[in-house]
Amino acid sequence: MDEASRRLLGLGPIDLHAHSRESDGTESPGDVVRAAAAAGLGVVALTDHDTVAGWDEASAAALEVGIGLVPGVEFSSQIGEASVHVLGYLLDPDSAAFRGERERIRIERVERAERMVRAIGRDYPLTWRHVEEHAAPGATIGRPHIADALVTLGIVADRSSAFDGILHWRGGYYQPHRAPAPEDAIAIIADAGGVSVLAHPGSRGSAVMRLGRLPDLAAAGLDGVEVAHRDNPPAARRQLLADAERLGLLVTGSSDYHGAGKPNRLGEHTTEPEALAEILRRASGHQPVVPA
Repeated sequence: MDEASRRLLGLGPIDLHAHSRESDGTESPGDVVRAAAAAGLGVVALTDHDTVAGWDEASAAALEVGIGLVPGVEFSSQIGEASVHVLGYLLDPDSAAFRGERERIRIERVERAERMVRAIGRDYPLTWRHVEEHAAPGATIGRPHIADALVTLGIVADRSSAFDGILHWRGGYYQPHRAPAPEDAIAIIADAGGVSVLAHPGSRGSAVMRLGRLPDLAAAGLDGVEVAHRDNPPAARRQLLADAERLGLLVTGSSDYHGAGKPNRLGEHTTEPEALAEILRRASGHQPVVPA
């Protein structure tokens, strides 16, 4: 292990899942990093959905406040109609496959959001302009931005209410979207020199556990599973720990912070230094940010 890695691992608690307004968080990438430092974290990962647009700003903030940063991404993938998310850490953002998939997903997300807004707008006073006002310049618009617009218009009380009602797949306005299989997301991350971790696999309706797909994903090259997460019930955590040991998968813990967009708080779940050390050992696509 090199000196920079040793410094990183000694900085303090590690939270490997946080979002900025470059995807569906409510704070800038720099403010996410500053909030992580204020929360007492030593290392945070910025893992916006299908984009690396916040990496540079987050890196500068990490050096400014003296916190470690693990640049990452949260890939959207799909099993049947079920959404499955795969975290990728320290991958090369210029990898051809990764760049191509980011652009494809960006276009698909916007087209899907436009279809949903048109459908909702037939029954509620919602327009695309309202939704654009809730997205950072250049950010890919998705359902969280629609939810925020619905809140501002007084149609729903908060994001959770929007996702439980109008934006729920049973709500009548939901539009399907195309996403790669998780095996393909894992392959793209590996091709870019990154390390893949299945995000909150025990959350409500998770297809991976319901369909028993974790062994298949491990065989496809999955590196780890996010076990300590508020959306993984206790029984699911116990099962995931047993599966991780049986399949030789890394175990992580994270907050999945979204600023004011969700109740998740930075540092409410953390990753053991040994797991981050193994992520650093396996990754070859990008370096973490380590303050001097």
